[in-house]
Amino acid sequence: MGLDDEDTKLVTLARAARARIGAVEGAAVRDGDGRTYAAASVALPSLTITALQLSVASAVAAGAVRLEAAAVVTEASTLDGAGRAAVRDLGVGAPIHVATPDGTVLATVRD
Repeated sequence: MGLDDEDTKLVTLARAARARIGAVEGAAVRDGDGRTYAAASVALPSLTITALQLSVASAVAAGAVRLEAAAVVTEASTLDGAGRAAVRDLGVGAPIHVATPDGTVLATVRD
C-alpha cells in the first residue's frame, strides 16, 4: 500500500516512538497545520493509554483543532476502538494507517 511522503513520515515517527521505549505500540498524528505528534502506549498501574490516544492528546494540548492523518504501529492486526475514537474526535474521515513494527502498512481506516 503506497503512502505519500507525509503519511510515510507518520509511520516512521510511530515506529521510532514505539522502539524508543520498547512499547507495545507507537503512533503519530498530523494536525491541520502540518505539525506532527508521536507517542508510545503507556501501561502503568494507575494509567493505561494507547499510543494513538496519547498522540491525539499531545496534539490537543498543543492547540490542534483538526487532524489530517494518523498512523499506528502495532503487532495487533486491527485498530483499537479507543484510538480510533480519539482520532475521530478531531479528524472525521482522516486516514488512520495501521502498520506492523517493520513499517508495512496493513490497512488504512477512514471511517
